[in-house]
Amino acid sequence: MRQYLSVGGEHVTEKVIERSRFITTSFHAEGEEQARAFIARMCEKYGDATHNCYAYIADQTGSAPRFSDDGEPGGTAGMPILEVIKNKKLFCTAVVVTRWFGGIKLGAGGLVRAYSGCTAENLESAPKLMYVPCEEYAVTVGYECADACNRYFSQCDCKVSDVSYLSDVTFTVAVKQEGARQFAEGLSDRLNGRAAIKKLRSFMFGFNV
Repeated sequence: MRQYLSVGGEHVTEKVIERSRFITTSFHAEGEEQARAFIARMCEKYGDATHNCYAYIADQTGSAPRFSDDGEPGGTAGMPILEVIKNKKLFCTAVVVTRWFGGIKLGAGGLVRAYSGCTAENLESAPKLMYVPCEEYAVTVGYECADACNRYFSQCDCKVSDVSYLSDVTFTVAVKQEGARQFAEGLSDRLNGRAAIKKLRSFMFGFNV
């Protein structure tokens, strides 16, 4: 696993160019299956549109990009969308630009500018996350240690995703892989061994940039 920059979730922008209405939707897609499902959802949502053009890079290396002009002249929509994604250095990112034709032809150059411009504006304003290799831990402590845990977490580069209050308190915490060992050892030392620390999984987690 390697870290990569991507959009955070789904982001929508809208623009009118020479009476044609453009809606641009970007989406964080981890894998081609997610990217294709997102595109299918957009095509269904905007089924009355003239075109639903798209491009995506659905992996962490950019090795298998895909794009479609969806009826626009070849090279005027899908490829310009893809080039913007590449230029923004984004991965695991899919973009659909939906167009309703307004009666004025834009010409090949105008279409390229429209599709690339709509994509650039969307990706510029979309929230970005840096996805990094992480370890997820379940940290279980007695109630008397909960505040000390929270103080420790606030001092670390980690993210608490869930807290369960039962007979004990269990925190679910994501920690960057490179500092995972130090995190676990430091917490155990801070609580004098009174924390049960269990590794749950390795995964990619998005941090704000």
